[in-house]
Amino acid sequence: MGEPNFKIIHIGSIIKEKVKEQKIDSERICNFINVKDKDILSMYSMRSLDSEIILKWCKLLRYDLFRLYSQHLIIYCPTKLSNSSDLLEEKKESQLPQFKKNIYTKELIDFILEQINSKKMTKKQVIDDYRIPKTTLYKWIQKYKKNI
Repeated sequence: MGEPNFKIIHIGSIIKEKVKEQKIDSERICNFINVKDKDILSMYSMRSLDSEIILKWCKLLRYDLFRLYSQHLIIYCPTKLSNSSDLLEEKKESQLPQFKKNIYTKELIDFILEQINSKKMTKKQVIDDYRIPKTTLYKWIQKYKKNI
């Protein structure tokens, strides 16, 4: 599968690749997801799938496919508080769970460090745009020994 592309997520091809890597028999897939073989082949060609189906695939593959979407949001939709009204909106109560920490995978860390290393972004821009704590960024730089 190579380097993950978090910008364009084709979930069907990712699932197909994981099935191939894990050598999962199509009969087992059909029984687990409760669909016919032709439906499985159809899913492999789909760019998006229903979240319930993705959840079943996650369980079968023992792989968090939703994390791909989380990484996309972290990279391509960074939250940025531009003014005080945004700050007030963020503090509103919600019935939905509030996630305090972002999920930083090795791929995401590599992506961010590459942005700095290639001079596409400064450390300050990374901290501001992606809301990564300064100490976290500097720990990554130290840990992964990038010449930044």
